[in-house]
Amino acid sequence: MAPRQFSTVLAVLSISAAAIALAGCAPEPERSPQTDTGDSPAPTASREPSADGSGAPESAASEFDASAHSLDDPASIWVVTNKTRPLQPIDFAPDDLVMPAGVENEFAQPLREPAARAVESLVAAAASAGIDVRIISAYRDYATQVALYDGYVSRDGADAADTYSARPGHSEHQTGLVVDFDDHGECYLAGCFGDTPAGVWLAEHAAEHGFIVRYPDGKQDVTGFMPEPWHFRYVGTELAAEMRESGVTTLEEFFGLPSAPRYVP
Repeated sequence: MAPRQFSTVLAVLSISAAAIALAGCAPEPERSPQTDTGDSPAPTASREPSADGSGAPESAASEFDASAHSLDDPASIWVVTNKTRPLQPIDFAPDDLVMPAGVENEFAQPLREPAARAVESLVAAAASAGIDVRIISAYRDYATQVALYDGYVSRDGADAADTYSARPGHSEHQTGLVVDFDDHGECYLAGCFGDTPAGVWLAEHAAEHGFIVRYPDGKQDVTGFMPEPWHFRYVGTELAAEMRESGVTTLEEFFGLPSAPRYVP
């Protein structure tokens, strides 16, 4: 979730591309792709009243089960982590990490198995549409996030770092369900990526493969982070499609969770 200065900070920390790969990349044994083990079900998602004013969801919306996966279990594909919702345990590491096949991957970082398969599908569809994208960041373990965040704080101060980099234990990258994309252009980890042909295409088609733009423009007070049009979060095709259909763009708003503009003490 770093901004454009990602590579500069890595250099300051003396973390080479190879070191990053080693820090979070060794694939673990596979398991069932969408097995949730948490006991806390997801709350009922917010819905607009039906056409008859009864408040009952329309027939299409009624097919969506907002309690299908936990929002708290870090192994859930719907886990919501933000500035007020750290992962539990804070040093959580997925046990189904695999490398996406046939996808350029700058730092050779893995993803959880369902996210890896979805990235393969999304990148292949993009290629068919004439869009060339690569992975520039995927899974980062707790220790790597410690090094990155501490480097940003040393350079910019904690207040500035908190606007663009998650504290260790709060990073979506630690879930193994996030991929940052790039198109080999001038908008590497920059807001202008959203205006590139690649950024526009990915935003339009991500839901078909189970991804959402996790930090959309205009939602900084909800998510706690500046817009990141390169940062795609895997939630599965059902939730991604439901969010697109409803027009709700953040997990916090969709599930009725409190906004998370700042860290709690």
